[in-house]
Amino acid sequence: MPDIKTVSALVVGGEANAGPPLGPALGPLGVNVMAIVKEINEKTKDYAGMRVPVKVNVNTDDKRFEIEVGIPTAAALIVKESGIAKGAGTPKTVVAGNLNIDQLVKIASVKKTQSYGSSTKSVAKEVAGTCVSMGVTVEGKSGKEFLEEVNQGKWDDALAEE
Repeated sequence: MPDIKTVSALVVGGEANAGPPLGPALGPLGVNVMAIVKEINEKTKDYAGMRVPVKVNVNTDDKRFEIEVGIPTAAALIVKESGIAKGAGTPKTVVAGNLNIDQLVKIASVKKTQSYGSSTKSVAKEVAGTCVSMGVTVEGKSGKEFLEEVNQGKWDDALAEE
């Protein structure tokens, strides 16, 4: 039975390096840290600028490794899609940004594998809820207004399964 050690870290997409947190955790395992960093950067390049959870499973017997890349948080995806620096400090009074329905569906599709929601519509509602707490509007409407419209079926065509 091989001895597998797992190193978990949060890295910036496409910008991992041999410094902390990866280098000090992987170095003692006797693996080629630079090869691992290069593969992580390749696998996370689509999440550039976002913090991405990564797991490196190392077989300490033969030094082979496997990299699992997680999905950034809904908030990080909202920030990227809406083009804002961060959410509003006072989301009830300040609008930090806006998402259109296509951007919301894109985020929901990415998050679907990680969500308890079973449909794009239910995951989109979760993402819209995150928008509420960040001060981000959806189609120019507050998150609450948008969620009411979703519940009334107004966005069913846009949120239909592909």
